[in-house]
Amino acid sequence: MSNIKVVLWDVDGTLLDFLAAEREAIKTCFSLFGLGECTDEMIAQYSAINVRWWQALERGEYTKPEILVGRFAEFFTARGIDTAVAPAFNAEYQLRLGDTIKFCPHALETVQALRGIAAQCAVTNGTKIAQDKKLERSGLDKLLDPIFISEVVGAEKPSPAFFAPVFAAFPGIKPEEMLIVGDSLTSDIRGGVNAGIQTCWYNPKGHAAPPELRIDYTIPDIAEVLQIVEKSAQ
Repeated sequence: MSNIKVVLWDVDGTLLDFLAAEREAIKTCFSLFGLGECTDEMIAQYSAINVRWWQALERGEYTKPEILVGRFAEFFTARGIDTAVAPAFNAEYQLRLGDTIKFCPHALETVQALRGIAAQCAVTNGTKIAQDKKLERSGLDKLLDPIFISEVVGAEKPSPAFFAPVFAAFPGIKPEEMLIVGDSLTSDIRGGVNAGIQTCWYNPKGHAAPPELRIDYTIPDIAEVLQIVEKSAQ
């Protein structure tokens, strides 16, 4: 393995607890739109729908605007809620996602510890309005530079096109000298493989890894990224 000079951090589910933010944002929006109580069972149902729509986006089957509204339209249909509210609900939801900031275990400490050891940037498929707020309120915008958001880049992970501006931002550094750290096999790890970057799968729940996908490192704890980077320099 090459010496790791740049760490590319996924944001949602890797550095920040997305499920906590999702839960509070949906509950808040249900209240604001007068849709009644949103139970834990309903949130779990929505979350599963949401994952499917994002995976379809990664496969290029829909555009970002289509999946943002489509996931809520499907969820509302299943719950007997008027789907006409889906666009406005999604717009408010994007704003509310940044209201809840909860770091994944050891994430902030690891990013701080890596300063001066490797360059660090954010690579995210989230929306710009949601990610800008999360990164600012978490302080990650001061720790990660540059920040690559798919809406701004014009391509989604795992497309190689997403990583073109990443490579351009670090002239003289080879793709194999970069490490992408993320919780998603379909966007982060597949994206790293497609771009020729070293891959680190954050897998705190111990899911089985698909044998056909190259995963250079699998970790249950974000703190292990520091050890991986330091060891690569030896």
